[in-house]
Amino acid sequence: MRKFTVTAALLGLTALGVVVPATTSQAADSAVRGPGCDSKWGARNGNMYAWDFQDCQGDPIIVDAGNSDNWGNASNRASSVMNRGFTGNNAIVKFYYLTGRGGGHTCLLPGELYADNLTDNTFTNNITVDNNIMSHQWVNRDACGTLLT
Repeated sequence: MRKFTVTAALLGLTALGVVVPATTSQAADSAVRGPGCDSKWGARNGNMYAWDFQDCQGDPIIVDAGNSDNWGNASNRASSVMNRGFTGNNAIVKFYYLTGRGGGHTCLLPGELYADNLTDNTFTNNITVDNNIMSHQWVNRDACGTLLT
């Protein structure tokens, strides 16, 4: 009887060892990982988001599924951005230093998800991206020079 109990216990622990990592991994993929941008990430919905503060804090200052030649009141305010656009054609958000999609530019790939601190990024004209975005458009990879991190 003791052999049966030990064997059953070992089999039970082995099965548990296989189940626990899979369950933990699945939970990590679906759970919010922390504050800020991680907590605001959701299903892809076709939108680009920008926040006045780093780490996507507060309410978005602009949410847009299309292209914008002029961010208006949101111009020169963004300190973090998110790409929840759909993958495929025109899935990259290209941010511009000037209205009318002019001046330097930088891009946010869909796989990057977001850039939570724009102070360490520059446009192609070497100007810091933080508080300097005035327009954007959805493009393909060949239209990008620098990338946000």
